[in-house]
Amino acid sequence: MSDHKQLCTKASDLLVKALEAEGVTHIFAVPGEENLDMVESLRNSSIKLVLTRHEQGAAFMAATYGRLTGKAGVCMATLGPGATNFATPAAYAHLGAFPLIMITGQKPIKKSKQGQFQIIDVVGLFEPICKMSKQIVHGNTIPSLVREAFRLAEEERPGAVLLELPEDIAAEDTNAAIIEPHSRHYAVASDSAIEEAVTLIKQAKRPLVLVGAGANRKEVRPALCDFVHTTRIPFFNTQMGKGVIDERSELFIGTAALSDNDYLHCAIDRSDLVINIGHDVVEKPPFFMESGGKQVIHINYKSAQVDQVYFPQVEVIGDLAASISRLKAALGKVEADFSYFEKIKTGVDKHTLEDADDDRFPIIPQRLVADTRKVMGDKDIIALDNGIYKIWYARNYKAHYPNTVLLDNALATMGAGLPSAMMAAMQYPERRVMAICGDGGFMMNSQELETAVRLGLNLVVTVLNDSSYGMIRWKQGQAGFEDWGLEFNNPDFVQYANSYGATGHRVDNTEELVATFEKAFVTGGVHLVDVPVDYSENKRVLIDELQAKVCML
Repeated sequence: MSDHKQLCTKASDLLVKALEAEGVTHIFAVPGEENLDMVESLRNSSIKLVLTRHEQGAAFMAATYGRLTGKAGVCMATLGPGATNFATPAAYAHLGAFPLIMITGQKPIKKSKQGQFQIIDVVGLFEPICKMSKQIVHGNTIPSLVREAFRLAEEERPGAVLLELPEDIAAEDTNAAIIEPHSRHYAVASDSAIEEAVTLIKQAKRPLVLVGAGANRKEVRPALCDFVHTTRIPFFNTQMGKGVIDERSELFIGTAALSDNDYLHCAIDRSDLVINIGHDVVEKPPFFMESGGKQVIHINYKSAQVDQVYFPQVEVIGDLAASISRLKAALGKVEADFSYFEKIKTGVDKHTLEDADDDRFPIIPQRLVADTRKVMGDKDIIALDNGIYKIWYARNYKAHYPNTVLLDNALATMGAGLPSAMMAAMQYPERRVMAICGDGGFMMNSQELETAVRLGLNLVVTVLNDSSYGMIRWKQGQAGFEDWGLEFNNPDFVQYANSYGATGHRVDNTEELVATFEKAFVTGGVHLVDVPVDYSENKRVLIDELQAKVCML
């Protein structure tokens, strides 16, 4: 019997050892009593338990770790309401393609004395928004389930996985062995696919390169930069493709932040071929395909998901960097007429710089974006929550490196900006990191300020204060409805930040903004900057003025 006991490992200990084997260093969590075996196992492990103030904060941080590193972030919550609070971050990871592992607790499954108290079908609930959702029914299955969970979460297309660990399974003995992870290599595109794409590009009169979110993973940047600057084909990007190629490039013509009627859409409309690298249909479409219209080459790890507005004629499927390098070698410099695209670039550059020095107060978005860019270095990171300001940053803020503009153009959920910035500050303590949130989105997870202070992060949180749900209010006006029902009152953000042990600042005139940002970054620690913002420019600049100017091109 003693020999048997020596061979046995408690199931929760085995799960933690399996996570260590996968390279997990942190678990972000709001534990419940159903997780206590896991908590005890973590106490004796190399993994740091990071307590957050809400399950959303934990899962958004874990998903952002996955986004930044390509390795699955891990979060943990209890059953029932703890698990359901993971639903929005799971959808965030599912649509955004961020590798995420969620571990949830459950009542004992062999016998229960509490009836159906707090019990819902968590596994079934998460199946539509996860690559895998499984209950662990025996400790011996833990090594294979953990290995499979990480494989699925991390491989293209990345996403979320849920593992439910019931109390009695966590406490039982097991004698299973860890399955060690191993390296994987993606297949390469076929010669015929490369040849077909090369032929199409050489035949095109006005080709354009589109860079999507998929190119923001797997170290694609060197190959893609080399491709663009060798072929000399102009490029644009989706919101989640920002920074893959330095947007200061003379070949960059803009970010597709609006659905239509932007300068950029004039270039897209005139192109006869879009070389679509790493984009998929979860992002708001940067262009619409029509029967008999422009042709599209789809270059990605996986084949295209066909949609009413996206049905590419040629697909180059395989390792993205390898495909791009092979195309570049076969093409060299592409001879085509890019003169119209150069004209568009001039219009985009001029338009996105307009009013960048306007000193009116409350501050207008153009000045806000320009001043943010002044204080952030090449590799510094801004993490945007969701609101109308996201469009301004996507259009006007030039990203220099991948994953330096963290925004969500897939689920586009509010409440993710602060936790995302916190994870970036943890991962890159040597960089400046700024969360940029509307007052509505900030208050959805503002309690995580305490977590940021407790973790000793260096972080600036910019709260854009218009005392309303500004994006919806703008849409309300665009639809011709009365301005009604979408305004609210805010706390005193300075006192609110100070109460958590952060440092609060209020900007009282536009000229103070850069100096306030600089002081906060130099001082270190967690700072909140309350910035009154004036969104009255939205309609004039993004709708009326653009439509008038674009029609003249």
